[in-house]
Amino acid sequence: MGHGLKCGVAFSFFAVFAAFWYRQQVGNELDSRLETVLTSLLKAERKVDLNQRPRVAVGFGGCLDIVADGIALLKKAGIKPSKNPVHHNFITSEEQLAESFAYFFPPGAASERFISNDTLFRKLVKATQGLPRVRWSLGGNAPVMANRLAKEGCEVLIGSRLTPDLIEVLQEHVTVTSKPVDETDIHLILEYSTGAKWGKLVSRRANRFIVHHDTSNPILESLEDFQAQLQQFKPSLLIISGLQMMDNFPFAPGQLDKRLRLLQDLLLSIDRTTGIHFEMASFVDRSVLSKLLSYVITHVDSLGMNEQELPNLLSMLKGSNITVLSDPYPRVANVLDQMRDVYRILNSQEITSANRRLTRLHVHTLAFQAIVIAKGSSWRNTMSAAAKASLTAHRHVCGSPNIDTSKAKLIMDDSFSISREQGSKKIPLEENRPVSCWEEDNYEICVAPVLVCTEVYQTVGGGDNVSAASLVLQI
Repeated sequence: MGHGLKCGVAFSFFAVFAAFWYRQQVGNELDSRLETVLTSLLKAERKVDLNQRPRVAVGFGGCLDIVADGIALLKKAGIKPSKNPVHHNFITSEEQLAESFAYFFPPGAASERFISNDTLFRKLVKATQGLPRVRWSLGGNAPVMANRLAKEGCEVLIGSRLTPDLIEVLQEHVTVTSKPVDETDIHLILEYSTGAKWGKLVSRRANRFIVHHDTSNPILESLEDFQAQLQQFKPSLLIISGLQMMDNFPFAPGQLDKRLRLLQDLLLSIDRTTGIHFEMASFVDRSVLSKLLSYVITHVDSLGMNEQELPNLLSMLKGSNITVLSDPYPRVANVLDQMRDVYRILNSQEITSANRRLTRLHVHTLAFQAIVIAKGSSWRNTMSAAAKASLTAHRHVCGSPNIDTSKAKLIMDDSFSISREQGSKKIPLEENRPVSCWEEDNYEICVAPVLVCTEVYQTVGGGDNVSAASLVLQI
């Protein structure tokens, strides 16, 4: 019996040692694989050198972002977890705030909402005081994109109205069209991490819920100043962003159409040699998105969006209701099929503008970057742009220009189908050539895996940084 016991102990020790050794081997293989993917992505990014400083104009908006732990902020403000998750177009009360957060938090979907109740918004801003790890930063799509463009070597003109303090935070080579203002709007960024808990609710992925009581950015206050300086600046690329601020804003009768008509006039005045990119965002008001389709989307060459905004736009283009929530971890095949549909519909004769047609579509997701480019268009370096988008996503979310593979993981499948259609080609992820590119019909597609950051510093501004960085290599 003693001999059997000794054998049992020896066997148990061996089993534990074998399991430990196996985990170590798998861990070493994963580390080695991530390093190879990183080296290959860096090599692809460096393939393109900027010989000169491209000139890029970007509008609109600007604000002061207060970034805080969303759960800690809600707790301090006395907003209790709601058992009734409801999507509200705008927020008027604490109850609606709790219901809206409960709706977007579990799937980890990015969202932005206008708080019409000034007292509630002030209460939330006050609650950020004394919270640990609260950050104040330059916010708004245009300033964030402008800073990234300048960092990547561009000369930038920005349509924003900012305070002197916020202008100081802008990179060198960024020029603001409007004179400094005394006060700027505040946007509250409620960040949360993967697995964060709010009552019984648990988030499936890291993201943010943005709230604001902004009355100047929705009406594009800097539009006229921007337009006055645009022709003289002669940009190679014009970027339009920040229009989600119009979503569910209480405009005066006719005011929304009036402002959008002025923006359309600006787009129509741009020389055809200048590319126009529209960076989308979260829209829930179908009438606003429908107006943007006729006033803006049909007058641009390029669109940028995330995995929530893609099905949202596609639903509207197909005549359905807007898709407010969609899969936070979509498969590559699903995204590519949706991109093909958007590309085809926007280039159909019933929709396309006589002035421009869509020649570029970039979708950024947590797991991968996908870019579609029309053959024969002026967009170039698609493979390098996809690699740069992937690397920028990690750098921004981890808050560091250097990529540490111990803070990264790949969540894209080892091989992916290029479509949901039966018998579609499967493409394996090759560590030495991680960006996959191929041609179809009259366009080229490139897909790059993202080294997903596992120690999240920030999620806000991710799409703006990723889109801007990839565009720099394509103009």
